[in-house]
Amino acid sequence: MPVPMQTTWCTDMSIDGEQVTGESSLIVVHDPATELELARVRGASEVQIDRAARAARQALRSPAWRDPDHRSHVLGLMADVIEQHAELLTASVVHEVGTPISLARPLQVQEPINLLRSFARLTRVGAPKHLGPADGPIRSDATVNYRPSGVVAAITAYNYPLLFAAVKVGAAFAAGCTVVLMPSPQTPLSTLLLARLWQEAGVPRGVLNVIVGDSAAGRALTTHPEVNKISFTGSIEVGRTVMGQAAHGLKRVVLELGGKSPSLVLPEVDIGPLTEQLHARYIRNAGQGCSSPTRLLIHESQVGVFLERSREVLAAMKVGDPWDPAVVAGPLISSQHRSRVEGYVVRAVGAGGRVAAGGGRPDIDHGWYMNPVLVDGVDNRSEIAQEELFGPVGVVLPYRTVDEAVAIANDSRYGLAATVYGDPDEARAVAPRLEAGTVMINGWMLRTDAPSGGLKMSGMGREVGEEGVREFLETQLVAWPA
Repeated sequence: MPVPMQTTWCTDMSIDGEQVTGESSLIVVHDPATELELARVRGASEVQIDRAARAARQALRSPAWRDPDHRSHVLGLMADVIEQHAELLTASVVHEVGTPISLARPLQVQEPINLLRSFARLTRVGAPKHLGPADGPIRSDATVNYRPSGVVAAITAYNYPLLFAAVKVGAAFAAGCTVVLMPSPQTPLSTLLLARLWQEAGVPRGVLNVIVGDSAAGRALTTHPEVNKISFTGSIEVGRTVMGQAAHGLKRVVLELGGKSPSLVLPEVDIGPLTEQLHARYIRNAGQGCSSPTRLLIHESQVGVFLERSREVLAAMKVGDPWDPAVVAGPLISSQHRSRVEGYVVRAVGAGGRVAAGGGRPDIDHGWYMNPVLVDGVDNRSEIAQEELFGPVGVVLPYRTVDEAVAIANDSRYGLAATVYGDPDEARAVAPRLEAGTVMINGWMLRTDAPSGGLKMSGMGREVGEEGVREFLETQLVAWPA
């Protein structure tokens, strides 16, 4: 059996360059693979949240922080710190999230390194733009300036804590903002550990403050008068709440609110060899991914072959100890969440659907595991095809024509991502017809220079790349007589 790497947890928050113990309610964090307690963390009091926001405001005024070269250096330093402590941070994510180590290394740790280094190259995105002379009632010359939005409240989801921290903090820093970062109370430990490492390495005082807390702490942060911008990743329901809290102060928001993404396999594709890839994409991280393509649109002529091959693939897919490099799916984040996901499957079967492949729980004594499940016999309007489950559950949706497949794919309140498989030219012709912020063709690619974000109820604004930095900039026109 693989031996888990031990981690010494940091349970203190980081406020104004100091390690601070919380003064509010107790948060108990468990290892979802063992159900054992990892650590206990005290959340931030309103006084501590106020201190964090004011520290960020004070750091925003620093002349050094206005220097794009200085911020580029800091972002590079932050990437170096993750790289130097990669094994420690990988272990923290495997313990806390339950991500299999085969995925934790490249996506939970290496990708944040890549993102921060990309943002380090984007600190001059906000350089002024000279418009030049223009005729008018008064002939004028003008410059467009781009100012940092100010203090950013960055609130991350539990499934990719370090990745989301890099996305939000990296873009905000590149734009010249300062940040109060609040990780999910379900997985705060990896972020607290990283914050301590960054602080010890010399990230300037006050530019990044990390607090922990429940929904009341989140409300105190998002409504704080020193906060100018909110960047949130999570569910539609909480996103609505955050947007409402922002409305009173007319604060700007960036929301990434999940999805119910389709994988559209064009009719001419040989479905047999592709089946494993289709399932592996949504099953990774136990299906706990915003862009997970769980709606599988298969041409009606290939459904039989797909189901037969799916039974073989899911039976061979290893579920279990996330420290085992051969494991594809680890545990879900909690017992309550596993029960919620299983409930969707039970109700789908009760409504006339069937488990076409996989299903049940693995024979493991401890941990919040469930086997991957493929459901068929339901249509796209069913609950299981419309709701984001955040679990390893796929739904087969047959179609007759490509036009029908596009209509099915778009028949969703979500619009985060989609994947199209087929001849590249034909797939590129289909892509613009899909109501999704990201469309991938013949696989899933990670780019640190490309925008990410959703349409419809998958959110608003963009993250990553130059567009992600511009979300944290405000436009100012300066004009004078020419």
